Formats: sequence, structure tokens, C-alpha cells
Amino acid sequence: MVSNNAAHDPYLMSPDYPVLRNLVGANTYEELSKAEADLFHARVVQLNDHSLVAPTRDAQELRGLHRHLFQDVYDWAGEFRVIDMRLGDGDHFAPYISIPLGISNLMNDLAEQDFLKGLQRDAFVDRLAKFYDLLNYIHPFREGNGRTQRTFWARVAFSAGWVLNWAPIHGEELNEASQAARENEDLDQYARR
Repeated sequence: MVSNNAAHDPYLMSPDYPVLRNLVGANTYEELSKAEADLFHARVVQLNDHSLVAPTRDAQELRGLHRHLFQDVYDWAGEFRVIDMRLGDGDHFAPYISIPLGISNLMNDLAEQDFLKGLQRDAFVDRLAKFYDLLNYIHPFREGNGRTQRTFWARVAFSAGWVLNWAPIHGEELNEASQAARENEDLDQYARR
């Protein structure tokens, strides 16, 4: 994922050096990816062992999860992005200015559906997929959206009586599913509600 204007991307070390500012001293994408993965896994274990982030089912929970999971890597962990972003193929995520409203609307819709509780498997999977797709489009953080989102949805699912096992699904498969969803639905209408 890239910002729409690298020259004004406050998350980069410099406009000519496309590595995200980080707390681990990484100077290459490879170094940063390895450190990020290692530190993320350590923080996930903590999160599973302790209720370090309250399940408030709102923007506060999302920000708290991101902050906890990436606090060792980014000084901006837990903060919504302040730039517009797109995928390398040109598809855009929600404008950064719409993130708070988009998340508020998503969480209100989730609450209206009783956080997906009491659903049969097929209905649960269908609704979760729609919410997952919408949150992916909103893409509230500069980096770490997928991992934060999977952590959040696993918590929602567990509260609804389901266990999500993301292990067999590779990141590329999720990316392909997200691309297919973007191509077949008008997600802008969800973010505006």
C-alpha cells in the first residue's frame, strides 16, 4: 500500500526513502517486516493472555488493539492515518477524513445486529464477511490494518460463540478476496452511512 503522495507522507523516513518511520532502527523494508512480525506475535500472545484492551466494540477498541500490537514498532501505533492511501494497482481506500464516521457507522450497524450473536453459521459467515470487507475498505491505519482487523473480528466472533482460525489463510488469499469484494460491490455507500 502506498500513500497518494509520497512527498507528503509523514510516515516515511523521507520522501526519497520509502521505509516507514519505526522504533526498531530498521532501514529496509525487509528489516522492518521481520521486526514487525516478531514483535507483533509477541504482543498477540499478551493480548490473548490478558484483557489489555477492553472489548468496547468501537473506535477506541480498534485503536487500542493497534496500539498494543504495534507499540514496539511505530510511534504512531493506535492513531488513525492522516493521509489518503491506495493499493499499488490504484484502488483507493476510504479518504482519511471519513475514517471516524465510517468506523462509527460500522460499529453502530454491528451493534444493531447484536454483534453477530445468535446466528447460524452461514448467516454469521456472510455478515462477518461484509463487515470485514467494509473495515478493510476504511483501512484506518497506515500499516497493520489486516492484523488488527483479524484480531478484532476474532474477538467479536468469540463473543458471538464462534472461533475464527486465521492460520490456514495466507495474506495473499485475503488480499485477493478483498480485491474481489471491491470490484463487485460499491463500498463507498457503506462508509457514507
